[in-house]
Amino acid sequence: MEILDEEQLKMAETLLSDLFPQSLQVYGYIFQINRVKSDHMDVLVDRWPDFRVILIRPLREKKEDFFKDICVYCKDGDKLKKILLETEIVNWQNYLCLGVDLCYEEIITSIAATRGATGNKLAVCHMLRLQDPSHLPQTDSSAVAISSLDESHISLVNKTWKFGEGEHSVEFIKNMIRYFPTCCVLNTEGQPVAWVLTYAYCALGMLYTQPEHRGKGYAKILISAISKKLHTQGYPVFCFIEEENQLSFKLFKSLGFTVEPYRAAWFNFNQFG
Repeated sequence: MEILDEEQLKMAETLLSDLFPQSLQVYGYIFQINRVKSDHMDVLVDRWPDFRVILIRPLREKKEDFFKDICVYCKDGDKLKKILLETEIVNWQNYLCLGVDLCYEEIITSIAATRGATGNKLAVCHMLRLQDPSHLPQTDSSAVAISSLDESHISLVNKTWKFGEGEHSVEFIKNMIRYFPTCCVLNTEGQPVAWVLTYAYCALGMLYTQPEHRGKGYAKILISAISKKLHTQGYPVFCFIEEENQLSFKLFKSLGFTVEPYRAAWFNFNQFG
């Protein structure tokens, strides 16, 4: 596989925009790479420009770097299988979290077994997307202090995130807060009581309201505010909701997000630590 250069990445963004929804997560990574100089990631293709597989691979130099996902977009399962079996593009010996279309589950699990990697399916998610922010219902935020998160809030977000791994996920969240859009509701002391972040692949995530502040409509206010902000800046506006999370699924649908005909899966192999 070859690593795309700056000009090829710009072209890849255009090509992938015609392949939604299956390409949206990889598109989101490339969208950010083309605009934000955050953590280094290699974008690899099997051939250019008539690619069949695109793989996003974060640079892994420090222990906490292994926490970051590898993401795959694929048009050809046989080609994906060949790449994962016959190359060292993916290191199956260290901890690995891999995001891919659920339809490739059998390929991923069989290759992991062949490679001696042990693990499981971490999550299966619906993709919900907001194509027109005018579909957002009106929310009254006049009595609410809305701001952005800063690096003093990293620990707060980390300890409430379902997939947080203590000190190992600190750098991951720091990168999100430092480089990508966030939105939060502040209390009278100026501390966040509810928040939402944007992943490196553009999806909304880590939506959370502290238990004592629930039932006040903060989640709706935050989703509406950050969705309008992202849309204005040209971002795709979407999120992944775990299949069992019906509360969040209904919330986003009520705000005008539509369910895409695509399911994403994340697999993790080899215990992190």
